[in-house]
Amino acid sequence: MDRNDTAFLYLRQKFPLLSDAKIREGVFTCPDIRSLLRDEVFERIITGDEQRAWHAFREVVTGFLGNRRADNYKDLVEELLSSYQKLGCNMSVKIHFLSSHLDFFPENCGSVSDEHGERFHQGIAAMEGRYKGKWSPSMLVRYCWTLMRDSPNSTFSLQAKKARLR
Repeated sequence: MDRNDTAFLYLRQKFPLLSDAKIREGVFTCPDIRSLLRDEVFERIITGDEQRAWHAFREVVTGFLGNRRADNYKDLVEELLSSYQKLGCNMSVKIHFLSSHLDFFPENCGSVSDEHGERFHQGIAAMEGRYKGKWSPSMLVRYCWTLMRDSPNSTFSLQAKKARLR
């Protein structure tokens, strides 16, 4: 986002405690995102590809990450990825994990507690730190194994618990 752009200046005014770097890179907290989703002024300020990306993001939030999964949720995520690519955004590990593992998410993502979300963010942050921001297939495999190991109902987790009891 251009620092002299109207949308950037609006976000800087709306979120005065956020640094310019966080605003430019789109690093917002959940309350900030909820606030923007309800903000009609922001909706009118952005134009072109930014507006397309914002609408795609809004559709993924409501049609996939909310309380009801839309029938076309895969199309919504594809549109999000396409619009981000058109803007020249790099794919973060979180977005890559989302797009690569759509079928593993629960039917009702809105029912997942904030604790689960926070654990996900901490796990991804640890993986990003370990691999110093460089994506590799082994990183995703290791993260998936971590999830399976830590999941209380996974076959891998149950076998590991039985082995410890012996």
